[in-house]
Amino acid sequence: MSVIALENVSRWYHNVVAVNDVSMTIGPGVTGLLGPNGAGKSTLISLMSGFLAPSAGSVTLDGKRLWRNPEIYRVIGLVPEREALFDYLTGRQFVTANAELHRLPDPGAAAHHALAVVEMTDAQDRAISTYSKGMRQRVKMASALVHDPAVLLLDEPFNGMDPRQRMHLMELLRRMGAEGRTVLFSSHILEEVEQVARQIEVVVAGRHAASGDFGAIRRLMTDRPNRYVLRSSDDRALASALLTDPSVRGATLRTQGGLDVEASDFGRFAQVLPRLARDHSVRLLEVAPTDESLESVFAYLVSS
Repeated sequence: MSVIALENVSRWYHNVVAVNDVSMTIGPGVTGLLGPNGAGKSTLISLMSGFLAPSAGSVTLDGKRLWRNPEIYRVIGLVPEREALFDYLTGRQFVTANAELHRLPDPGAAAHHALAVVEMTDAQDRAISTYSKGMRQRVKMASALVHDPAVLLLDEPFNGMDPRQRMHLMELLRRMGAEGRTVLFSSHILEEVEQVARQIEVVVAGRHAASGDFGAIRRLMTDRPNRYVLRSSDDRALASALLTDPSVRGATLRTQGGLDVEASDFGRFAQVLPRLARDHSVRLLEVAPTDESLESVFAYLVSS
């Protein structure tokens, strides 16, 4: 079980601050790293992979510093966003070369296994120069997995992949997280992050904006009303009852049936709703939050 810890980490380039006083802990399982373009995601991954020195603060893996510590590459696999491939090599040659750099006892077998994991064996003997963007992403993934790392860091790994390749990679990340590996990936496609990782780290303008389960983060945003769709046996009676409680800011009947409700106090609303329904002989058929998705949480954080 490997843990990456950042403590008060900053990184600047001359007068430009890319990361500003960030503290976070990345543990076993799958974590999504989110932020707008230019927020500092790639810089953070470079810091966590030991390729970049922090200007201030510390970055450690299981208590050992990452910068200038080549031993950590025995347990870290990195898939960078930037292309770093040798186009004249075949996929198999490229992954085998990485296995040899790790001094694995059987580089060829390790390369074959890694390529099979990412479904690239059919194209392994083609030159990388002939690969599509999605295939190049998968061969980078194979090279990162060839030494069976406990920690996997991926910078925008879904770029260029078709829907089938994306679904395969999402399943692979879920499986590795379930195995107890520490997996961190950045993505600008929120739907994909939501399908793979409940744990998120959000950075905005180089600062750490939020951390944790995105549903829990949303419920902590007490300055923003929680929105729900309710369906019941008597929507009008339920709306009238809800509007008598101070936790409800608004209730609007839907033309196709149901209610749109805004609640200012999540905890109180969760207690009041079933009681009011019972007291007014209304049967609740559906209670669905409409703004606890990762997309809504991310939009709130970025705009705040």
